Amino acid sequence: MGTYLDPGNQGFSRIANKEYVDKTGLISFINQKIGSSNNLICISRPRRFGKSYAAKMLCAYYDKSCDSHELFRNYAIAKATDYESHINHYHVISLDISGFISDAKMHKIPFGDIPSIIVRSIQTDICKSYPELEDIDTLNECLLELVRRTGTQIVFIIDEWDSLIREAKDDFDAQDIYLNLLRGWFKNNNFTPEAVAAAYMTGILPIKKDGSQSAISDFREYTMVKPRQFGKYVGFTEEEVRNLCKQHNCSFDSMKRWYDGYEFKDVGAVYNPNSVIQSIENKDFDSYWTETSAAEGLMEYISKPYNGLTKTIAELIGGVDVNVNTTGFANDLVTFRGKDDVLTLMIHLGYLAYDSDTKTVHIPNEEIKLEFQKAIREVNHEATLQRLNESDKLFLDTIHMNEEAVAAQIEKIHREETAPLHYNKEDSLRSVIKLAYYTYRDYYLQWEELPTGDGYADVVYLPRRDSDWPALVIELKWNKSAEGAIHQILDKHYPDQLKDYGSRLLLVGINYDKDAPAGKRKHTCKIVEFTPHNS
Repeated sequence: MGTYLDPGNQGFSRIANKEYVDKTGLISFINQKIGSSNNLICISRPRRFGKSYAAKMLCAYYDKSCDSHELFRNYAIAKATDYESHINHYHVISLDISGFISDAKMHKIPFGDIPSIIVRSIQTDICKSYPELEDIDTLNECLLELVRRTGTQIVFIIDEWDSLIREAKDDFDAQDIYLNLLRGWFKNNNFTPEAVAAAYMTGILPIKKDGSQSAISDFREYTMVKPRQFGKYVGFTEEEVRNLCKQHNCSFDSMKRWYDGYEFKDVGAVYNPNSVIQSIENKDFDSYWTETSAAEGLMEYISKPYNGLTKTIAELIGGVDVNVNTTGFANDLVTFRGKDDVLTLMIHLGYLAYDSDTKTVHIPNEEIKLEFQKAIREVNHEATLQRLNESDKLFLDTIHMNEEAVAAQIEKIHREETAPLHYNKEDSLRSVIKLAYYTYRDYYLQWEELPTGDGYADVVYLPRRDSDWPALVIELKWNKSAEGAIHQILDKHYPDQLKDYGSRLLLVGINYDKDAPAGKRKHTCKIVEFTPHNS
């Protein structure tokens, strides 16, 4: 067994010896591709979504230098009809490109030299096991001769394939050299059909585009935008998380609020696996995102000076779903044409969740909301700072029951942030409320349509445990009255579920008279502190 050629099954063995959620069904999908024209696969997903686990699992299954039957016998793949046809039947070339980058940084080696280092490393490994191949000059010739002499094709498994594209984001020569190395393996009629049984590449970004086409065009890609049949292997499914919570006596509802939010067609909810496992191990719900260096810096991207981006970030933080066009993204960290490309990058980085039916994005869960809330406090945008100050003041005005100031600020946001076409749509007022109170994350948890009493409260802000701020129940009305909104809150007993929350409770009624003449459309507000005799 070598380091890069046929590395064995020790990596997956260490994983399987801990608590392992069975993702071996992925192997069946790869098996179906072997021997076909679709045998080159690239799966992109955020960091700490199990990419390295999958790579080690595939190494253990395909590597002919070991016997992995005992390792896989209790997993789903062992029941597959093609299980025996492929287990330990191939040479494996296993590469973690991020490891080469780390070595290059440590020794101050130019990024453009990394592809040559990769080639030498593989060739040296081959010659240790097959010294009779030492006199062959090029790596591809060496690999072809290995396949011919052993009668065994190669499965390429490349983890963090895009790390050089990301790290050398401004070094286009280094990127070209690296992409040419990959083309030499996977787009080479003199090599690929004879030597390559399958290739599995995984990274954060999809394959970089060369113009409008993929730079390695023969790969089938499965991304956070279009995971297709690989969706259930991107993270933990809801059933898997329910089972983990049951086994470890964890709150599933809290787990869902903290780490869910991604959703794929035909799969349903998908959770961040690293965060779920850490939460279980630590017996605590917290943000583990920053501990993973999950992306290259949220603040860098939300600070980009593209038209409409500041407003869009405010909408996302407020809980509003935002339209996005994902088709033009170049799959790198430097080629941005506008805010849609920034939003698309944040989908791939895991900061946003994408709804393929509505073509919209949203911040997926509590963990990621924390990251956004921290980042916006550091963004040096005049417009962003103004939003922050206005939202902070709105909370204070609400808590101090300054009804006129609250109504005026809601009216200002409604006027400035809602397109005329949608101004009188009822859905827009709830979005306005979320935009207006968008710094809620500092002190509150936000709930919409919260089941309370005999109905559903429009928007509820529950204070965090370390906050002494009051809970807020906000009810919205059109062409009625703010007082009527308060009466509805009381008549439907909304406070009943909240009065034992251990905090003051303010009832906030907001009304918008949409049928008033233009220029006289007014927002009104009524704020009442709840006491039992009010009900």
